[in-house]
Amino acid sequence: MALSAASEPLRAANRLAARSLYDWHLIGPTGEAVQSSSGFRLQPDGGLNYPVQFDAVVVVASLNVAEFHETAVFKWLRQQERLGSEIGAVSTASLLLARAGLLKGYKFTIHWEMAQDLIEEFPDLRPSRTLFVIDRKRFTCGGGIAGLDMMLTFIARQFGSSLAAGVAEQFLHTHIRSADDSQRIDVVGRYGITSHALVTALTMMEQSIEQPLEIRLIAVRSGVTERQLERLFGRHLGTTPARFYMNLRLREAKRLLAETDMPLTEIALRCGFTSPSHFGRCFRQAFQATPEKPGSE
Repeated sequence: MALSAASEPLRAANRLAARSLYDWHLIGPTGEAVQSSSGFRLQPDGGLNYPVQFDAVVVVASLNVAEFHETAVFKWLRQQERLGSEIGAVSTASLLLARAGLLKGYKFTIHWEMAQDLIEEFPDLRPSRTLFVIDRKRFTCGGGIAGLDMMLTFIARQFGSSLAAGVAEQFLHTHIRSADDSQRIDVVGRYGITSHALVTALTMMEQSIEQPLEIRLIAVRSGVTERQLERLFGRHLGTTPARFYMNLRLREAKRLLAETDMPLTEIALRCGFTSPSHFGRCFRQAFQATPEKPGSE
């Protein structure tokens, strides 16, 4: 999705303009075939020695990006910057730009699931929560179809809004979102609720995973009693506030287990558990499985 959203608008722009406004090349670390997260194999045009000077380089990444530490790629990206290329990233690839030292002093964003991971590794960097960011010679987006909106913005700047609108219509994308749009559906849309107190409570829970808040305090800040909050959760979500909060934290832990190289102790702390043993008990109760890293014995 990330690769297509970043490249297909360029193809459509060429088609509608009836001339070659853009050309593009797929580069891999070695030039050998790579596999997407959905299992499709992609054959790059070449490796890091590909003999083309690029106006822009877009780094595409997806799952398991935390495990990528190819110094040759980081060196190549820094070289492209020195040669004058604009440098961009789609989805989780902003983490790779950070590792290459290319985000310091720039505004940027990253897929919302990886934002905290990036901050943990680079405490001096703070990603935006917006859909995409274009800051001088850096451009980043949160992934998914956000790359489409970002590339439409580039097309509009370079060749006019009429062409950008035509490209959007090619993909039945009838509303070109702005850079400031949020990456996530708001709580109201995600859970299908309208209760102000419940929206406030859910928002606080989602924003306080590492340091869980007491349900009593959440109720007070939501403007209701603890008993009223329990009734709201039961009526609209079919569970209790405490159980919902615990499941929220455990789902985040499960994601970190699958997609990062964090040790279990760190994952437990990141998700608000006082100890690995406490985390293990809660995890087993929820998923009937022991929390283990993929591939571990």
